[in-house]
Amino acid sequence: MSSTEPTSPPISPAPTSSFAPLKQKLFFVLWTATVLGNVGSFVRDVASSWLMTDLSSSPTAVALVQAAASFPAFLLAIPAGVLADTLDRRKFLICIQLLLAVVSTSLLLLSATGLQSVTSLITLTFVGGIGAALMGPTWQAIVPELVPKKDLKSAVALNSLGINIARAIGPAMGGLVLASFGAAFTYGVDVISYAFVIAALLWWPRPKKDDDALTERFAGAFRAGLRYARASRELHVVLVRTFIFFALASSVWALLPLVARKMLGGGAGFYGILLGAVGLGAIGGALIMPKLRAKLSSDGLLLMASLITAVVMGILSFAPPQWVAVAILLVLGAGWITALTTLNGVAQSILPNWVRGRALAVYLTVFNGAMTLGSISWGLIAQELGIGNTLLLGAAGLVVFGLIAHRLKLPQGEADLEPSKHWPEPLLAAPVEHDRGPVRIEIEYHVLVADREEFLKLLRTLSAERRRDGAFAWGVAEDSANPETLVEWFDVESWAEHLRQHRRVTKTDADIQEELLKFHKGATPPVVRHFIDVQ
Repeated sequence: MSSTEPTSPPISPAPTSSFAPLKQKLFFVLWTATVLGNVGSFVRDVASSWLMTDLSSSPTAVALVQAAASFPAFLLAIPAGVLADTLDRRKFLICIQLLLAVVSTSLLLLSATGLQSVTSLITLTFVGGIGAALMGPTWQAIVPELVPKKDLKSAVALNSLGINIARAIGPAMGGLVLASFGAAFTYGVDVISYAFVIAALLWWPRPKKDDDALTERFAGAFRAGLRYARASRELHVVLVRTFIFFALASSVWALLPLVARKMLGGGAGFYGILLGAVGLGAIGGALIMPKLRAKLSSDGLLLMASLITAVVMGILSFAPPQWVAVAILLVLGAGWITALTTLNGVAQSILPNWVRGRALAVYLTVFNGAMTLGSISWGLIAQELGIGNTLLLGAAGLVVFGLIAHRLKLPQGEADLEPSKHWPEPLLAAPVEHDRGPVRIEIEYHVLVADREEFLKLLRTLSAERRRDGAFAWGVAEDSANPETLVEWFDVESWAEHLRQHRRVTKTDADIQEELLKFHKGATPPVVRHFIDVQ
């Protein structure tokens, strides 16, 4: 199992017990297997990061291990989100676990035979990153299949807790195993962990999904996801804030192996303890998060996380005693989980279900892109300025840009995103093939001249919804013979995509449309026409 951050925390208190999902046998088995699998992944990551310090003393080479792990998620998160919606998720996850097991087995054999090199380590880390990138959106997408809807938020919270339990155990365990038995044995522990995950997935009696004539194909689903991300300003705000924080904060992760070895004089075991401290701090941060949310807004939480991370980086830059380093990394874990849960929680709250996987994949792309670019950049800077000065520079950047970004407020996420299902079925003279298109939809309104400006302002608000739900073009025109006749039009790529629009309109969007109708002065409702391209 390979852990893929950021995890998905709840954005409001669950109505049932936080541990209620564990009473569901299916969820309990898969959750336990993923915790064991993630422990193995953290064990492997410790071995790879520390092994690179043996193979090369270059900060750039050490930072490339982090970059190689995160760069595939930057490249593949969106295609992975599409695959999660179009393939059998159980079989897809099993194939990914087999791929990751092959990667760890290769690392084991190369280490055991003394053939491990900088190139082979980075290459295999990159391939492992591909597996993690493919798995992340898929694993998040199966959670609603494992528990009743009333337990969903608690299940998501338990997934987050499981990651941090593994983070607390895995790195410390990896450091101890590495120091006691060597890299090959440590990679073997990770290989064994995949057996538990694969066995659990094979045991899962997942029902076959019914065929749906409107099921999206890969290319169309990919385009729909990108259209949504391009048209959602709220998502843009989350992405900007995500990039700023993680690009700057990535310096501490990229350079931590060298901080442990060169600045603090520790060995592999001590490095594992440092990572374990981050995991324990994250668990503590997750436990106090409800109280923090009651007192601080999302923007306040993110600013607090930025300042905490900056302070920790600043202290590490002065090479404190080892016990101080362990203590402050507990604090770092709390700050890190605060940022992760805040940003991911806001992202979850602004996304409708039909595009959740793909839009979260865009979010993961930005997250991993920030971590990748940051890791490479901080490694190069450290080679010129030194490790301590680089950490100080990153800390100063977090403070400055954290305060600047604080002015760009995160969305509240209070809209009702449940499907409204209020659009009537289109009138047809004859059945229309689903792949015909493009399709133009026109809606004719009659609006008094005195109401025109206010009407158009509200209509332009609705235009964002049209684009998010599938339109690739939108506009409004007036009748040259009668200025009170206004026609809204938008284009979609196929008839099937327009039928999907009927399913995607949210209750909040329906409220906006209801407000628009108050401006319509015709004797009958606005006339809706559908025009299909003639081949």
